[in-house]
Amino acid sequence: LLNSVSIFGRSVEMRPLHRNRTKETVIATATCAPAAPCEDRRIAKSRRALRGALIELMEERGYDALTVNDLCERADTSRGTFYNHFRDKDGLLAVLEDEVMADLDALQGRMQSITLADMLAFRATGRPLPFLVELFDYLREQSDFLHAVLGPGGDVRFGPRLREAVCENLVQNILHEKYRDNPTVFVEYYVAFYAAAYLGIIAHWIERGCPESSETMARIAMRLLFIKPGESIELQVGRKSDEEKHQEQQVH
Repeated sequence: LLNSVSIFGRSVEMRPLHRNRTKETVIATATCAPAAPCEDRRIAKSRRALRGALIELMEERGYDALTVNDLCERADTSRGTFYNHFRDKDGLLAVLEDEVMADLDALQGRMQSITLADMLAFRATGRPLPFLVELFDYLREQSDFLHAVLGPGGDVRFGPRLREAVCENLVQNILHEKYRDNPTVFVEYYVAFYAAAYLGIIAHWIERGCPESSETMARIAMRLLFIKPGESIELQVGRKSDEEKHQEQQVH
């Protein structure tokens, strides 16, 4: 069962993260009244410090090797402060991961309105799809955490969550209605193939330090969706091929 709790002033869901975790990993502190501004600032400072410590230690040692003592020492915070909000390190990781997923869920409404015709229209003009720009903007903001959690020392279960929440939904939305509403086995493999590919794009971009702009990444993501074997793999801007014209005629 999932329970909603308030952690550092933010409501999150509790969920088990790692295998063989049967107990809840996050505990809530009872609050009878809103925290004072000075307390809010202290909480926010502790939160930032623990988040930064977790990221650094995952990069340096790997998640499995770090301890609560390591986190508190690196964050320059007391064990009491840590245990006021989390039962263990899994609780901290769960909160940070769930916050990213909640933020991405908030973008789902805009994703639901994207159609194949929309993508073709933007691609024909060379303009990036606004939703994709916004998505890569957010991923850039979270790139330090994502680099650590998706890396070799991170949480192997987070990648599939990201793929399902973002990549699979995006591919599903641009399918023709007859495939989206009544998928065949081939369509299931089609969605799985492109969803994994899009996760690879995100992971590769983050691993390289996000050197390309969000606009460029949005154009790359759209270009890769429609590229054909043997076709030029350059990032074309504003050039409409015969195949694209044919696709637009079919859509309309």
